[in-house]
Amino acid sequence: MTAEPSPQELVERALGLSRTDGCVVIAEEVVTANLRWAANTLTTNGIARDRQVTVIAVSGEAAGVVSRQDVTVDSLEETVRDAERTARAATPSEDRGPLVSGSARGWETPPAESSIGVFAGLAPALGDAFERAGASRHLLFGYAEHEVRTTYVGTSAGLRVRHEQPTGHLEINAKSDDHDRSAWAGVPAATFAGVDVEALTGGLAERLAWAERRVSLPPGRYETILPPSAVADLMISLYWSAGARDAHDGRTVFSRPGGGTRVGDRLGDVALSLRSDPADTRLRCAPFVVAHESSAMQSVYDNGFGLAPTAWIADGTLAALVQTRHSAQMTGLAVTPYVDNLIVDGAACGPAGVDAMIGRTERGLLLTCLWYIREVDPQTLLLTGLTRDGVYLVEGGEVVGAVNNFRFNESPVDVLGRVVEAGSSGPTLPREWCDYFTRTAMPPLRVADFNMSSVSRAI
Repeated sequence: MTAEPSPQELVERALGLSRTDGCVVIAEEVVTANLRWAANTLTTNGIARDRQVTVIAVSGEAAGVVSRQDVTVDSLEETVRDAERTARAATPSEDRGPLVSGSARGWETPPAESSIGVFAGLAPALGDAFERAGASRHLLFGYAEHEVRTTYVGTSAGLRVRHEQPTGHLEINAKSDDHDRSAWAGVPAATFAGVDVEALTGGLAERLAWAERRVSLPPGRYETILPPSAVADLMISLYWSAGARDAHDGRTVFSRPGGGTRVGDRLGDVALSLRSDPADTRLRCAPFVVAHESSAMQSVYDNGFGLAPTAWIADGTLAALVQTRHSAQMTGLAVTPYVDNLIVDGAACGPAGVDAMIGRTERGLLLTCLWYIREVDPQTLLLTGLTRDGVYLVEGGEVVGAVNNFRFNESPVDVLGRVVEAGSSGPTLPREWCDYFTRTAMPPLRVADFNMSSVSRAI
């Protein structure tokens, strides 16, 4: 029986099979473990493995991209030839440029592993939580996932780089036994060793108790405390709209009237910073570009390009936009590629958490999370979405009850301009975007006049 080739072998063989002017090969090994529970009972667990190979063939001024799963030695040449045929049939690539060269870094290290064993401490803690919930006539539902993705990138220019990315998260939803009240909590977890299930479920029980009293409120603008999860969802939406090419072409909120970008413009009076750093020890991510296709925010020609700490907003001023090497030539700004983590901090962030903000609130709303976020207008980055799993009324420094859910209409850029208080920043899990982006560190924010545009029947 022939041994399965390693991802490094697939990269080298594919590069050796290449007959075009240049070639990039990305091989990824993914191992995913998961655990599910419902109504205070563990239900399923499993582990899955996946392999994907992407071949980018460069022929003259064009590139062809083909991605395949479960590629074998026998099917590898077909994948390479398909990429080459695609390149020969393609129109010239606007973003074309020299492929990235460089020496090998950690190339020979085999792919990393995960297993159900990653939940060895979590499962017993959940069992204890189920007992406490049952005694309080609460029901716990949830999901935990741990993924390890090992990526190998090789180019015909000699580059060989490897990155190992552990990613995980835990979500718990607590409901009253009549399903009339609901609360949510989630945390990122590159490992699950430090997850405090008792603290998470204790917080959920407190929120269910708050919701025993109901208050109806009309649509309107309210002073609102956004917890870190909600801030993360808004800032990710901002980040995904921060492409320099689209801004330069006049398509986004970051376009300067009359031409160019708004880099250098003040976005708010509060000295908050939005930044990315691949070496941040809490949110470590790939230190080089991994691009399976070209778009306004990335280029296949940039695969393997090294990433550095980047401030997108510095003390309230727009400092950079997501740049490829090609868009940087157009805008005249530095090359600042997309980085797979996001941090909000800065001089305005104090030591306060959500509880301290509640204690300083005369009258306002406290959100749990945002949901079903959609873009309405790219020129202003106006978003719409729903609140979910608990909106609470705060009066005189205390939570006095739960209110109805709302649909909101807000631009995260405008929200930054109306921040009146920022708390301490730490790793958090976005609710809406947790399937795509988990490496964030955010503070809670107090925002003036948050626009609750209509009442929602969402629970």
